[in-house]
Amino acid sequence: MSEGDFEPVEGSGNVFRDLGGPDADLKQAKAVVAARIVRVLDERGLSVRRAGALSRFAAADFSRIRNADLGRFTLDRLMKMLAALDGGLRVTLHVDAEHGTGRVAAGPG
Repeated sequence: MSEGDFEPVEGSGNVFRDLGGPDADLKQAKAVVAARIVRVLDERGLSVRRAGALSRFAAADFSRIRNADLGRFTLDRLMKMLAALDGGLRVTLHVDAEHGTGRVAAGPG
């Protein structure tokens, strides 16, 4: 294969939508919140056990999040876990029903 065999394609910003899977926006939202949870764990140097003890969620849940195994989590559960770790956080969810798109942003409150 040569370099000319590939044509760059600009993504939508949501890999799940680009791949054509079901519930793409929900999966993207869950991935964004889960990534923020991992970031908080890393920034605070928390093990999954310590995070479990601080938040009263199971350490196994934090382990699943670290491994991007999000299938058993609802978006609201992930948001509750994040809030338990970082109460000063602000999460913004934007849904555009007309275009079937959505965005989630998480940052300092």
